[in-house]
Amino acid sequence: MPEPYEPPTIVQHQIGLMNKFGRLPSTIPIDNIEGVKIDDLVSRYGSPLFVVSENQLRRNYREFYSVFSMRYPQVQIAYSYKTNYQPAICAIFHQEGAWAEVVSGFEYEIAKLLGVPGNRIVFNGPYKTKEELSRAIQEGAIINIDHIDELYMIEKLAKELGKSVEVGIRVNVNTGMFPPWDRFGFNYESGRAFEAAQRIAMSNELKLVGIHCHIGTYIMDPELYRKASAKIVAFADLIHKKLSVELKYIDLGGGFPSKNTLHTMWLPAEQVIPDLEKYAEAVTSPIFYGPFDSQNMPTLILEPGRALVDEGVYLITTVVGTKRLPDGKKGLVLDAGVNLLFTAFWYRHDFHVAQESGVILDRAALFGPLCMNIDVIRPEASVPPVKVGDKLVFHRVGAYNLSQWLQFIRHRPNVVLIQEDQSLYLIREAETTEYVLKPTKVPERLKKFNL
Repeated sequence: MPEPYEPPTIVQHQIGLMNKFGRLPSTIPIDNIEGVKIDDLVSRYGSPLFVVSENQLRRNYREFYSVFSMRYPQVQIAYSYKTNYQPAICAIFHQEGAWAEVVSGFEYEIAKLLGVPGNRIVFNGPYKTKEELSRAIQEGAIINIDHIDELYMIEKLAKELGKSVEVGIRVNVNTGMFPPWDRFGFNYESGRAFEAAQRIAMSNELKLVGIHCHIGTYIMDPELYRKASAKIVAFADLIHKKLSVELKYIDLGGGFPSKNTLHTMWLPAEQVIPDLEKYAEAVTSPIFYGPFDSQNMPTLILEPGRALVDEGVYLITTVVGTKRLPDGKKGLVLDAGVNLLFTAFWYRHDFHVAQESGVILDRAALFGPLCMNIDVIRPEASVPPVKVGDKLVFHRVGAYNLSQWLQFIRHRPNVVLIQEDQSLYLIREAETTEYVLKPTKVPERLKKFNL
């Protein structure tokens, strides 16, 4: 019987690309992470698999702190929990000296379970319940007020608890960025921030000691920080002169970028993102040279997340299927999709092959395992020849993936920590169906059916 006819497909192959940045990352094989073989990791913990490098996270923190503390004498880092609140990762940063920055009672509870003292927790966010605020007040947390109703609630709680409460207010400023981040806090230019400060100054229960400002996320222009810092310093000077407010801290938030490349970038992020030193100079100069007493400078609080945790977390995934798409592009089906790599929606994630695959490149789309058309990790990438069973390693996946991942269609996998001595520690076990369904209940009358 003759073989079924299959129309031919003409595919253009490339051997590398002419560019000044060298060989594409996808063609450079890596067979280990921090000296631990990838094959050994997968053999022991399965695929897909998140791998965390303790050494890299500590290096990230020390570099960030060093760069800022060299330019300002009183710097305190408060690690942004929402970026990645895996307890082991938070604990690494706390050992390095970071406080906790949380935006919910859920994250606050994680910090307390880890042993973080209340006065080392910065409590931000637009929604804090009465119970959460009551606990934060009693434990001496640093509370930054987001809106006027929250101000009234804290004042009422302080009165009920018989406490005088030190608070900060979140202030948003116009830096020229579009769209402006003006939905959080009190606006500076319109005078709402001064009104909030004046209201606190009139209170018998509240005392204003801090200003918080977070201008956005993945900020690529350090000058935006300089503008924000300068306006916060001007506001601090205003409330000092008008209301006799003595600030204990100025909190300039986070938003610092990693070296992940946004889909909208033409060049790789490594070639575009300014050095951290430029951000540090922009943030600290207006404060350092501001109108503050040199013997009583406010503490500068920073809330980095992405800049600390993106680099140092990897996702190992396995090719489970291949296909040829109608436009001639190759399709690779992986065992990890946007359920695990949520940031694929805005990052053009770099990846490496985990085995020698040659340098002849093919255009390919990287699909996840979900039965959803949106499950696309890379709509197009140059990929060397890979087959079912081969592995790809995605780098810089520490921010927002392990806090926004889903057990949608598939379970969430293991997360393993490579410790400083290269020993392995499973910091989060892979889910099972029993675990996922544990909170659910089915009425007895629905448990019987005939099919």
